[in-house]
Amino acid sequence: MQVDIIFSLIILIFSIIIHEVAHGYMAEYFGDPTARLAGRLTLNPIPHIDPLGSIILPAMLALTGSGLIIGWAKPVPYNPYNLRNFKWGTIFVGLAGVLANLALAVIFGLMIRFSAELGIGSGPFADMLYTIVFLNIVLAVFNMMPFPPLDGAKVLFAFLPVRFQAIHDSLEQNWILFIIFIVFFAQAIIGPISGMLFRVVTGVGI
Repeated sequence: MQVDIIFSLIILIFSIIIHEVAHGYMAEYFGDPTARLAGRLTLNPIPHIDPLGSIILPAMLALTGSGLIIGWAKPVPYNPYNLRNFKWGTIFVGLAGVLANLALAVIFGLMIRFSAELGIGSGPFADMLYTIVFLNIVLAVFNMMPFPPLDGAKVLFAFLPVRFQAIHDSLEQNWILFIIFIVFFAQAIIGPISGMLFRVVTGVGI
């Protein structure tokens, strides 16, 4: 049991890191080198780990038998005013992490879907594939919720007139309240959506 929890946490941490690095590379693509200059375009976990979001909260959720394990890393820094196109740059930077998680889910989900053809049976390797797919789908759904500081809020407010950005910034200062809400009350939303996407990607129900 403890081995499974540790293994899941390792997968979660690296999935979160890939999510953050994707933000940084997309910002670089649109002209903002802030993440690269800060040394954050790396898969080395040390610069990315947030003690609360990367270790403590996921471990607590896993140890208490929560049906959902979520977390976050230190946000990759970027300056939206360096972007060549403020609106679309902000949108694509916001979506980059989610798309990276979905890409991982699809790649490993296809391995599950075609497991017979690939000679993958049951066992530790198959369990690893299921864990990778499910955790990355959960991360994608979690981050697309429209609450600051999550990516969904950044994308939503990028479509709104600039005057609404002050509202986003004000709400983001109370980010911990939104995270608590999501952890304790939004599982009823994240769980079913994640389960549906898991079935779509893998062809297997959970």
